[in-house]
Amino acid sequence: MPGAVSLQPGPIVLCAQKPRLLLGLPAPILIPFVGDLTKPARTTSPSVPDRVVASVRRLHWSPVTMQRVVSMVARLGLRGQPLPSVLGRPLSGSQDVLRRTPLYDFHLARGGKMVAFAGWSLPVQYQDSHVDSHLHTRRHCSLFDVSHMLQTKIHGCDRVKLMESLVVGDIAELRPNQGTLSLFTNEAGGILDDLIVTNTSEGHLYVVSNAGCWDKDLALMQDKVRELQNMGSDVGLEVVDNALLALQGPTVAQVLQDGVADDLRKLPFMTSAVMEVFGVSGCRVTRCGYTGEDGVEISVPAAEAVRLAKALLENPEVKLAGLAARDSLRLEAGLCLYGNDIDEHTTPVEGSLSWTLGTVTSGCPSPCLKKNVAMGYVPSEYSRPGTRLLVEVRRKQQTAVVSKMPFVPTNYYTLK
Repeated sequence: MPGAVSLQPGPIVLCAQKPRLLLGLPAPILIPFVGDLTKPARTTSPSVPDRVVASVRRLHWSPVTMQRVVSMVARLGLRGQPLPSVLGRPLSGSQDVLRRTPLYDFHLARGGKMVAFAGWSLPVQYQDSHVDSHLHTRRHCSLFDVSHMLQTKIHGCDRVKLMESLVVGDIAELRPNQGTLSLFTNEAGGILDDLIVTNTSEGHLYVVSNAGCWDKDLALMQDKVRELQNMGSDVGLEVVDNALLALQGPTVAQVLQDGVADDLRKLPFMTSAVMEVFGVSGCRVTRCGYTGEDGVEISVPAAEAVRLAKALLENPEVKLAGLAARDSLRLEAGLCLYGNDIDEHTTPVEGSLSWTLGTVTSGCPSPCLKKNVAMGYVPSEYSRPGTRLLVEVRRKQQTAVVSKMPFVPTNYYTLK
């Protein structure tokens, strides 16, 4: 069962709950704790001191530590052995092989601190600190470049048949322009990736999946297309080379409404529409995001991405934000990161047997709560809210209390 960890002086709070299914995924357990986790730690039950309940596998560093590592990585040119990413994923090889989004030069001009992430060069933050960007998103509105995500279209009369052969979820029941979070799974039921599938009114499925799984996701879909085509099915695959901008925060509707003719009150969470945005035609606007706040993701023609970003930033409510804020925002909202909290060894229903000791999968300081939070896995008998555990940090035991997810309530826009 997933969970979370807090790294801050004072009493430790562990967050957990019984499994509740969202697309078959058990809800993460949150574990706020004390101390500085720079070495593997483990948790034990106070009533069974010798029993290991969870061990820390991956750590999220403080903003100061992140910046030191980013600076060191830049000096080293990312040569030699892969270094741990600030977001829990491995940094790729040398800078000269990293892909660039259409906004790369724009980021540099705006003071973006570029790092390697999933094979791309992306801003981890700008001139504002990570914490300031995080809090601005919670209170106002931030613009994220997520153009590294894989965007595809599935065409043909058998498009739903193809997608339902690869994912969990009922794609056939999606209404026009309705989307759903789903999962690619392998034959053993392990999660290959999480993705959003939208049934567009234009007669195709619009799919957005993770950059870190780009190659395997694309190969998976291409292989299935060929298989079905050989059986006489009407299906095709198109890779969309648009940029993707995520506008996230409680004031997103008032910011975006100034630039669109469509009434955004009629565009609830997980629905999508093609519209002109601040004079840029052919944009697909989907009400979704990865922060827990109201937000949209705008698929925009690559040549118009900078123009649109500049138009959005003319509103003083909007500031640029990078990977660091995006990671802490999603963690506060209890949203899983593929490769950390879920992977091929995790099924949609529960963690596999490799989780019998439990593992803390991702964590960071929460700017909103002023505590460190994390997600991980513990045995179900220790997952009830209010359960007190001991967390071992640098050979010292600290008290932890299990509580519910998410750490910070989500604010998605839904029709009342």
